[in-house]
Amino acid sequence: MKREIIEKVANTLVRAGSTFREDQKEAYRKAISTENNVHSCWVMQQVLENALVAEKSHGPLCDDTGIPHLFIEVGKNRALTGQLMNEIKEGVREGLRRLPGRPMAIKGDDYARIDQSGGLDEDSGALAPSPFLIREVEDDNLLRLTVLMLGGGPAIRGITQRVFHKHSVQTVIDEIVNRAVPAVSQLGCSPCTLVIGIGRSQFEATSLMMEAMAKGDYNVQSEFERIITERVNESNTGALGLGGKYSVLATFAKIGPQRASGVRIVALRPCCCFEPRRASVDL
Repeated sequence: MKREIIEKVANTLVRAGSTFREDQKEAYRKAISTENNVHSCWVMQQVLENALVAEKSHGPLCDDTGIPHLFIEVGKNRALTGQLMNEIKEGVREGLRRLPGRPMAIKGDDYARIDQSGGLDEDSGALAPSPFLIREVEDDNLLRLTVLMLGGGPAIRGITQRVFHKHSVQTVIDEIVNRAVPAVSQLGCSPCTLVIGIGRSQFEATSLMMEAMAKGDYNVQSEFERIITERVNESNTGALGLGGKYSVLATFAKIGPQRASGVRIVALRPCCCFEPRRASVDL
């Protein structure tokens, strides 16, 4: 295996699990500077301070260090071979041990993994990443890996459901907001970042949601995203449910091809106050 690739991937995983990006830091600073609820303001200050300490020490942002999800962008002049995929997986294993990741891999057969009767593997590196999500890109020479570390709380509160659009974007937005408000309030670890994918099937919607998480920018909000953020913030859930302006810092949405149908499949993830935990590297 090529040691250079393994090192790049391992370092990227550690960075994803321990570092806020600059746009993420700026989103917190803006929210802190304008939040009138002193309790919620204090919570956001602690989250940001925690992130700065984690970045300096290369330690986990949260005790729930997350499941590695891998998003790969490939130009037509580059190849993603089986050997390279194995090197990426080895880099993930090494990164989990360095972070360190919380041991979460369950031993045993299908039944034992479902009911956890097989017990935990003490090796952080035993935690398998999710299946790769691969996208073709216009940059012919690009081969870029984005590592996302996804926690359990947002997965529990995530929703993938059909929406009857009734030939109205507003209807779809209303449905998303109606589902997002209780999801955000029940998550607890707010302020959230809402991530949304809208597709033709559950697989496509979830893939688009993951792409939105991998590519979203707090400084760039479409009208669709901005409206959802503003309406969910009207719930006054606030940081940790303490009330205030910022139940949600931003919304990242990706809308894919749609079929001639009365239904849109919407995948929604209320990312916790530390997510999206992500970092990218060119391979």
